[in-house]
Amino acid sequence: MALRLVAEFDLRKDVLAWLRAQRAEAAGAGARGGGPGVLENNYESLRVLNVERNGNIIYTYKDDKGNVFFGLYDCQTRQNEHLYTFEKDLKVVSCSVNSERTLLAASLVQSTKEGRKNEFEPGSKCLTLLVEIHPINNVKVLKAVDGYIWVQFTYPHVKSHPLPENHLLLISEEKYIEQFRIQLIQEEGNRVVIKHSGHLPRERIAEDFVWAQWDMSEQRLYYVDLKKSMSILKCIQFYADGKFNLMFEAPLDISVSDSEFNLVNFGCDDLQDQEKLSEHLKLHVFTNHTGSLCLCYSPKFDSWEEITYSVFYFHKGQSKTFTVALEHVGSHVRKGITFLNFDYYVAVYLPGHFFHLLNIQHPDLICHSLFLTGNNEVIDMLPHSPLQSLSGSLVLDQCSGRLHRALLNQSYLLQSLWNTQLDCEKMAVLHCLLSCGRDPRFQEAKIIQWISENISACHSFDLIQEFLIAASYWSIYPETSNMDKLLPYSSVLSWETEIPGISLVTEEIALPLMKVHSFKGYWEKLYANLEYAKYSKPHLCYHNSMVRREWHSLISEEKTGKRRSMVFVRNILDNAIKVISNLEARNLEPRLIPLLQEDDKHQRLLMGLMVSELKDHLLRHLLGVEKKKIEQMVLDYISKLLDLTCQILEANWRKHDLHPWVLHFNRRPSAAELAVFHIMTRILEATSSLFLPLPPDLDNTEKNEKLKFSIIVRLPPLFGQKICRLWDHPMSSNIISRNHVKLLLQNYKRQPQSSMINKSASSVEFLPLNYFIEILTDIESSNQALYAFEGQDNVDAKFVEEAALKHTTMLLGL
Repeated sequence: MALRLVAEFDLRKDVLAWLRAQRAEAAGAGARGGGPGVLENNYESLRVLNVERNGNIIYTYKDDKGNVFFGLYDCQTRQNEHLYTFEKDLKVVSCSVNSERTLLAASLVQSTKEGRKNEFEPGSKCLTLLVEIHPINNVKVLKAVDGYIWVQFTYPHVKSHPLPENHLLLISEEKYIEQFRIQLIQEEGNRVVIKHSGHLPRERIAEDFVWAQWDMSEQRLYYVDLKKSMSILKCIQFYADGKFNLMFEAPLDISVSDSEFNLVNFGCDDLQDQEKLSEHLKLHVFTNHTGSLCLCYSPKFDSWEEITYSVFYFHKGQSKTFTVALEHVGSHVRKGITFLNFDYYVAVYLPGHFFHLLNIQHPDLICHSLFLTGNNEVIDMLPHSPLQSLSGSLVLDQCSGRLHRALLNQSYLLQSLWNTQLDCEKMAVLHCLLSCGRDPRFQEAKIIQWISENISACHSFDLIQEFLIAASYWSIYPETSNMDKLLPYSSVLSWETEIPGISLVTEEIALPLMKVHSFKGYWEKLYANLEYAKYSKPHLCYHNSMVRREWHSLISEEKTGKRRSMVFVRNILDNAIKVISNLEARNLEPRLIPLLQEDDKHQRLLMGLMVSELKDHLLRHLLGVEKKKIEQMVLDYISKLLDLTCQILEANWRKHDLHPWVLHFNRRPSAAELAVFHIMTRILEATSSLFLPLPPDLDNTEKNEKLKFSIIVRLPPLFGQKICRLWDHPMSSNIISRNHVKLLLQNYKRQPQSSMINKSASSVEFLPLNYFIEILTDIESSNQALYAFEGQDNVDAKFVEEAALKHTTMLLGL
C-alpha cells in the first residue's frame, strides 16, 4: 500500500497491561487520589482523550462504579502515570494537562442515569474543572454552563525550567474562545498550587466562529468566522509568555452557515460525536516548514455518486476543486473523507474508494499528484474507521486507540513504478519517491534500474530528463525552502491530459492578508511565498539558456583568435576543477566509464560556466544566505546532475557486464552492446536540451573516423541516414549516393535503348561505369524515379559517378 503506518502508541498494548498490574493494589482506593479500581469487563470504556504537544497521551476509563479515571502515557519514557480519579459517573468531553503535569483541566457532563440527582449547579449541563495534581489538592470550577466546553493548555517551547504562569484555552459551544492565565507557586514538599485561585485573569481570544482547529505542534489556532455572509479564515499564534497575535486573515469561497459548529484536534471526540460530524462539512488546515498553507474543504454531500473536495493553496494563490465519480457505493462510504498530512503532500482518503496524494509544494500540474482508485490495495490501504490527522503526520485511529505516524511507503512506490500504466502516475510516483527518500542513493539506483528497462515507456515526457531534474532538485531542496522558486522542479511545463476518474477546476484566490509586520520562522517563509505569488515571478527559476549563449560565445572567440581576460577564463576553469573534485568525492570506487575525466577545455569551460551562472543567480535571490553556503550548494547541485548522468550510464554497462572499451569496429555488435548504445543515445537526447557537459565532438582523425562509423552502423537505418547528411565527409557522400541509387533502381523499368552508348563529355574510359551512369541519367530525365529518400536530397548523376568511381578505385586498390 502507498502508506506505511508506524505504530507510536497502542492503547490496549501500552496501557492495558499496566492497568491490570495496578488493579490489585488500586482496588478499593479512596476518593480523589485513588488509583484505578477497575473490573475486567470495563476495559471497553478505555479511550484516548488528547495528545499533547510533547507527545504525551491522556486517556480515560470507568471502573465498575462509574468512577472516571484519568491516566497519562509518556511517549519518551513509555511509562504510564495516574493523574486523577473523579468518584462520579461522568462523561468526559475534553481534557488537557500542563507540561509540568501539575494541573489537569477537564470538561465533564453528568450522567443522566435514572435516579441520580443533579450534583452540578442548577441548570448546568457541562462542568469545567481545574485540578491541582502535584500533589492532589484543590479542585476549582472554571465554568458551569449548559453548553459543551473544550479545554486545551498551551505548551511553551521552553523546557529548561517550569514557567510561573500557565495558559489554558476554553472553547465554548456558544462560539467563543477564552484564555485563562494561571499563576503557580511552589510550597514546601514540592507542592505546586494555584496562586490567587479565587480570581484567574482571562481574555477573549475569538468569538462568533463556526469552525476552529488547534495545531498542537506549532501552537496555532485557526478559526472561521462569518462577516456579512463571507467566510474569513483567521490564525492566532500563541507564545510562551501567554501573548498571542492575529497573524493573517483570508477570505474563503465556501458555503458555511451560522448554525455550523465544528472543532478539529481539540482532543479526541467520542465515536457518537464523530458520526454526527461526518454529516457536516469538513475543513482542515495543513502547514509545513517550507511556508506552505493549505486548507482542505469537503462540503456536505448531496449525492454519494460523486465526491467533491477543494484545496486552497494559499501560498500559491490558487484553489483546486476535484470531483471524483464513485464506482460503487456502500454503507462504509458514510464515514466521509479524511484529510491527512505528509509533509510535502496532503492526502485525501475515502475508505474503500480512492486515495489522492496531493503535491502541495508544486500543485500547478495534476500529474505531480498521485490519484489511486479501483483496486483492493487502495481500498484496504488505511482503516475504514474514523481517522484523526494530528500535527507531524500523526494519525489517530479512534476505534482501536492506536496512534500512528503515517509515512509514504517507499517499497510500494518503487513497485508502482513497474506496474503503473499511465504517464501521469509514473510522473507522480517518481516525485513521491524522490521527495520522501531517507536513503537517496538506494532509491536513485532503483529508479535508474527502472528507467533502463522502461526507457520508451513514457510518451508525455522524457524519463531520463525528468529524473535528472527532479533528483537534483530534491538533493538540494532541504537546505533552503526558496529552492522551489529558483531551481527547476520538473521538465514538464504543461499537462493537458486528463486523469481518469477525476475532474479538476483551478481558480485564483485572494491571498491572505498578514496582520503583523515582524516575521520569524514559518511566518517569514509564508510571507516570502505570498510575495512571490503576489508579484508572479516565473523568471526567478534558473535555466541554462545564459550558459548556452556564453559558452558558444567563448568557443567562437577562440576560433576567431579573440580572447577574454585570462583571469576570467582561469576562474571558469577553476570552477570546473572544483566540480570534478566534488564529483570524485561522491564515489569511493573508481568509475567504470571514464566520463567527464578527459582534459577537454571546451567541456571544462561549459562546466565552469554552469557554476558561475548558477552562483550569480542564487546570490541575487537568496538574500541572507552566506556566500560560502551558496557556493557549496551550487557545487553540490551541478555535481549531482553530472553524477546522475554517470550513474545511468554505468548502471547499464554493469548490467550487461561490458568493459569500458567494448565497442569494436571490426565486427557486428552484440545485443548487449546495442542495448547500451541505445541508452547512450537516449542520455544524449535527454541532456542536450539541459546543455550538460558530455564527451566533446570528435574531429576526423583516422581513429575518430572509425569510432564515428562504428556508431553509425549501430544506429537504426533511417536515423543513420539522417546522421550521414549532417556529417560532411566523403564516406557520408558515398552512403548518400548508394541509398539514392538503390531507390532509383527499385522502381526502374528497362526501356528499349540503342545498343550504342552515347559517350558524353564527362564519360570516363570505363564502360561498365559509363553504362551505369547512362541508366541513371535516363531515369532522372524520364522522371521515372519517385524520390522516397527522406529529405528529398538533390543527388545528381554526376555526384553518383564521382562516388562510384572513387569506390571502384578503392576496391581495386588503385
